[in-house]
Amino acid sequence: MKKGIAASKGYAIGKVLIKEEIEVKVEEKVIENVQEEVTRFNKALEASKEQLFKIKEKAEKELGADKAAVFESHAMLLEDPEFAGAVQMGIESNKVNAEKALEDVLEMYSNIFASMEDEYMRERGADIKDVGKRILANLVGKASGVSEYEDNTVVVAHDLTPSDTAQLDKSKVIAFLTNIGGRTSHSAIMARTLEIPAVVGLQDITSAVKDGDSIIVDGIEGIAIINPDEETIKTYEEKKVAYEAEKEELKKLISVKTVTKAGKRVEVAGNIGKPEDVHQVLANGGDGIGLFRTEFLYMDRDDAPTEEEQYEAYKYVLEKMEGRPVVIRTLDIGGDKTLPYLPLPEEMNPFLGYRAIRLCLDRKELFKIQLRALLRASVYGNLKVMFPMISGLEEFLQAKEVVEECKAELKAEGIEVSENIEWGIMVEIPAAAVYADELAKHVDFFSIGTNDLIQYTLAADRMSEKVSYLYNPMHPAVLRLIKMTIEGAHKEGKWCGMCGEMAGDEKAIATLVEYGLDEFSMSASSILNAKKLIMQN
Repeated sequence: MKKGIAASKGYAIGKVLIKEEIEVKVEEKVIENVQEEVTRFNKALEASKEQLFKIKEKAEKELGADKAAVFESHAMLLEDPEFAGAVQMGIESNKVNAEKALEDVLEMYSNIFASMEDEYMRERGADIKDVGKRILANLVGKASGVSEYEDNTVVVAHDLTPSDTAQLDKSKVIAFLTNIGGRTSHSAIMARTLEIPAVVGLQDITSAVKDGDSIIVDGIEGIAIINPDEETIKTYEEKKVAYEAEKEELKKLISVKTVTKAGKRVEVAGNIGKPEDVHQVLANGGDGIGLFRTEFLYMDRDDAPTEEEQYEAYKYVLEKMEGRPVVIRTLDIGGDKTLPYLPLPEEMNPFLGYRAIRLCLDRKELFKIQLRALLRASVYGNLKVMFPMISGLEEFLQAKEVVEECKAELKAEGIEVSENIEWGIMVEIPAAAVYADELAKHVDFFSIGTNDLIQYTLAADRMSEKVSYLYNPMHPAVLRLIKMTIEGAHKEGKWCGMCGEMAGDEKAIATLVEYGLDEFSMSASSILNAKKLIMQN
């Protein structure tokens, strides 16, 4: 038995197919004909674009346009003149072969993503590797085609890139296992969309199995059982039937209002990173959007999004939610999450540095563009705006001053703004939790960002394997801060939500219901199960 990370729920019993990685060993070579090498690189780039277009078409048919959108960002990289220009410059300046110049540029990009604190953004480094491997394969004539699968196949790989996952044939591939990866990797997200079980981070699963082995994938516990006996197979067949029945049963909750045993109405909302994600939240019966991470509008581009671009994105989400609450977080960038067009100072500890609301209050023009877009879009739905990384009252009041400036400007321009917007803060710094009773006198709501609150409270970097054992959502100190925050809000008649991973954590839900949390926000695929658990407590 192998233990890993449960990335996509469900059970599968099938036969192993090991997906061999196309390894391209890059050797540095000195070249004489620079132009010939640049032409070779450009041909590989064009071939990669054509392959990507075909993969995107297949993904749109089988996964839907929103999940196929990942390949748009891949295509953007392939078409980015800075990316191609950097490789070309490497060839010309260093007189090296295209493979070496490409490898150097890819390493630079990957290092930028790997250093980011946000797990979702770190996993985007896999996109860079995916694109790079494709170009390298085309350079050496080893481009991969679409694989043929047999029935009941469990794909086993060191890692599965977004391209690999999009090409899985759902009618034949019933699960997958990887050595590396996390719950927020694209392969994991796509597995959840395809609704096939997946276990990642198994470390050595590729060497522990061979093609044709019988295998059980337990996407609930995050385990793989190699060549199980008949009794174990029978047990898991029963589990599989029960799980499928439970999934059908959960669908009955799509339009049900979530009420606790004590009779308290609780909202179960979804977290989104881009406007299209709203459809998945609605399909799973989400009561609203509890966190729209707007930084993704600013990333994978050469300049900041305009007011008009942002306005259209916010308007789209508000309209699609048809009056349901939509909590939009203002720009949470800086320190660990960098933008090519926004140079930031180097810091000893960027996690505690110049970021989020601190950056926005300092770069007021950048902040105002976003606030104006939000205010203009507010007339199209039930908008709630929250400021990230608030440590005290002064920052919140300063942010509200900028809001009032923007309101006055829009009014002077004859543009309508809703009078019913709620303004809140993300409680992710322990100081804000401790001071919640006073902050609640000024804000309209709190949303607890547990991912950062836990690591700041326990001084345990969640990216560090050496101290990951300390990162415990159920630590008494963390629970005490959460309880203080909820009580502080309720004392002033304000509502309190939670948008960190803990909101969808099965082990935490009963405690959060007991504390009186008003809103739970999580990934769309977790909504129905959370509804069930909340109604049982």
